[in-house]
Amino acid sequence: MHPRRFMVLLALLIATATTALGKVNTDPIAYNTYNMPLVYVQQADALYDSLKLADSGLEKDIFFKAYKGYLYLLTRGYIQNNRMLTIADFSQSSRNKRLYVIDLAAKKLVYNTFVSHGKNSGGEIATSFSNQRDSYKSTLGFMITADTYVGSAGYSLRFQGMEPGINDRVHFRDIIVHGSKYVNAQTAEEDGKVGNSLGCPAVPMAQSRPIIDAIKGGSVYFIYHPDEFYNATSPILNASFSSAAFFPVLPIYATDSTAFPGN
Repeated sequence: MHPRRFMVLLALLIATATTALGKVNTDPIAYNTYNMPLVYVQQADALYDSLKLADSGLEKDIFFKAYKGYLYLLTRGYIQNNRMLTIADFSQSSRNKRLYVIDLAAKKLVYNTFVSHGKNSGGEIATSFSNQRDSYKSTLGFMITADTYVGSAGYSLRFQGMEPGINDRVHFRDIIVHGSKYVNAQTAEEDGKVGNSLGCPAVPMAQSRPIIDAIKGGSVYFIYHPDEFYNATSPILNASFSSAAFFPVLPIYATDSTAFPGN
């Protein structure tokens, strides 16, 4: 979205939100858990239910955290492809379809498939993560998808890491989305896990191009794990949403789809 258009949209939505609600509902339980007003938790809850993410194995708490990060990055103007939100849930076994590509505007889970983690992060289950080059470990946190290119791994998608000290070296490390012939249901069944990567979140070869094309160009990609260091230090997960600066995103999903930015 063009910066000027985004700022106009912010002003309009601030007025709408202020008129409709008066002030933020800071339910103590919701606020203490996610550091954001109840209304945002309600939005996430409604989306989670409409997308039937529980049936696909994604815990509600993880989706809430991903949605919070989406709102955080949206209000700061980092998102260009604002329809899409991707979650790689590395708390799950790699035998599971633990990648969730969500079209927020259409309220649709468009891809639910396999995704690899780095070979030094663990075998079937990822347990260790790094921001260092040549660690061959996965990285965690919120990233923005960047440009596509054709390289040694075929059609690929670069990232921009949004969390300093956590994933801000992904470009330098060549952490990308690409297809792999070892990331699929057959490998998961025969080997008890999908193939491990050198740190990249690789996806099934047959789905790599459509997934990349859906999420390229500035969408949010969140890699989650209940890692103590990440959860304690993430500037996004630990951000406070008490400020009225977060009001602009309020009507996006509370109203019909015509309110979605970029429509």
